[in-house]
Amino acid sequence: MSYKQYYQHFLKQHPETLHCSPHSHHYWPDVTRAAQLAYWDDSAKGVDHKWDMIFGERLPRVQKLLAELLDHPAPEQFVFASNTHELLYRVISCFDPAQPLRILTSDGEFHSFSRQVRRLEERANVEVVRVSCEPYATFAERWQQALQQQSFDLIFCSQVFFNSGVVAPWVGTWLAWVPESTQVVIDGYHGCGALPTSLHDVADRIFYVAGAYKYLQAGEGCCFMSVPKGTALRPEYTGWFADFANLAKPQQATVEYANDGMRFAGATMDFTALYRLEAVVQWWREDGITVAAIHQYVQRLQADFLAVIDELEHPLLNRAALLVDDLAEHGHFLTFELPSAAEVATLAQQLQQGGVETDYRGKRLRFGFALYHDASDYQRLKKALS
Repeated sequence: MSYKQYYQHFLKQHPETLHCSPHSHHYWPDVTRAAQLAYWDDSAKGVDHKWDMIFGERLPRVQKLLAELLDHPAPEQFVFASNTHELLYRVISCFDPAQPLRILTSDGEFHSFSRQVRRLEERANVEVVRVSCEPYATFAERWQQALQQQSFDLIFCSQVFFNSGVVAPWVGTWLAWVPESTQVVIDGYHGCGALPTSLHDVADRIFYVAGAYKYLQAGEGCCFMSVPKGTALRPEYTGWFADFANLAKPQQATVEYANDGMRFAGATMDFTALYRLEAVVQWWREDGITVAAIHQYVQRLQADFLAVIDELEHPLLNRAALLVDDLAEHGHFLTFELPSAAEVATLAQQLQQGGVETDYRGKRLRFGFALYHDASDYQRLKKALS
C-alpha cells in the first residue's frame, strides 16, 4: 500500500526530492491544511470567547485522541505548550533552587534538556550523573547500575535517542528501582507516533513529554506532557492557563493549581498546531492507521533501504558504518557514523545535489523513513551516489 496520496501538497512542492529527514521535519499530511484554516475561522467566530471553545471542545478532544494513541487511562492528565522545553522547565521549577538537586540522565539527550541542565550545573548545589549511551549493547545494564548506586531527585531519559535512532530501555523495565520521591521524565519526541507505546502501567508515575513536530506530522507549535495523576507538585514557572477554571474567582495569597494535567500549563499560545494535531490523529483513527501498522511499514522501508545500500557497496555508506545494525533496536531513522565530520558533510552535500535530503551531526549521517516513502524511492540513492 502507498500512502503518498495523503501528502500531495508537500510532495508537489518537492517533486524531485527524496525527503529522508522526517525525524527532523516531517512532511504534513493534507488534512492539516483544512485544520490550519479551521483555527482561523474559530478565531474569527469566537474572538475573545475562542478560549472557551478551545478549552471546552478542542483541547479535550485532542486529550482523548492522545490518551487512546498512547494507551493512557486519564485524558485529562495531558497538558499542552508550544515546545517541550517549556514543559520540561516547569517540572524543574518544582524543585527548591536553594536545595541540592541530583539528576540522572544519559549523554544522548536533546538540547532542550542537555543545554538547560548544563546551565543548571553552574549552581554549586546541582549534581548531574550522565550514563554514556555507547556502547549501546550495555546501556541498560549501566543505567540500572547508576540507579542503584545513589538516589536522585529527577531522572530524565529518551524513549529513542535523538542522535542515533537507537531505542532506550523502556521506563517500565527499570521504574521499580526508582524511589517514589523521584520525579521521572521520559522524552518521547522520537518515539511518539513511531513506536507502539503504552503508558497504561506507568501513567501515574512518570511525566511523558512529546510533540507534533516529528512523527505526529502536525508541525511545530504543539507539544504535550502527560502528568502523573494526583501529583502535588507546584511549578514555580506557571501561567494563567494553570488554573483556567478559577480565573473569575478572587485570587488568594496562595497560588492555586488545577487538579489535573493543566497544573503544568503556561499562558497564551497559538493553538493552530493543536488543530493540525487533531486532524492527523483523527485521520489515523478513521482510516484504521495504527502506530503499530506505521512502525511495520517503516521497518519494511528500512529493510528495503539497506538492501539498496548493500547493492551500492559504497566505501563510506555501508552497513559497517551503522551505529547499530539491528532494525528491532531502532526508531524511524538510521544513523551511520563515518570517520570524520568533513566526510559526512561532503557525502550529505552529494546526496542533496542528487535529490536526497538527509541531515547530519558531526560524524553522524541520519536517514529517516516515513509513510510518504515507497520502497522504489530508494533507487534514487544509486543515481545520487554514482
